Amino acid sequence: MKVTLNGTVLAESDKTIFVEGNHYFPPESVNSEAFTSSNTHTTCGWKGVASYYNASSAGKTEVSDVAWYYPEPKKEAENIKNYVAFYKNKVSFE
Repeated sequence: MKVTLNGTVLAESDKTIFVEGNHYFPPESVNSEAFTSSNTHTTCGWKGVASYYNASSAGKTEVSDVAWYYPEPKKEAENIKNYVAFYKNKVSFE
């Protein structure tokens, strides 16, 4: 599975974890150079507090809150700690 934004690969892996309709990509499969931290945080009742990333590609306008991850998930979601998921309406999946 590959995630792109305007032709830039944001993540690629065949070892994603599928949770609630979203593919979570292992941290090492994510192109960290394409991301900046967002100030956005949300809370999931069983996963915990999510942090967000903004992304840009090849000089294009930055897309806000394109991806999220759980840096300190609750025990039930430990298997996705620091794994990154993407909004389907903001990126392309292949």
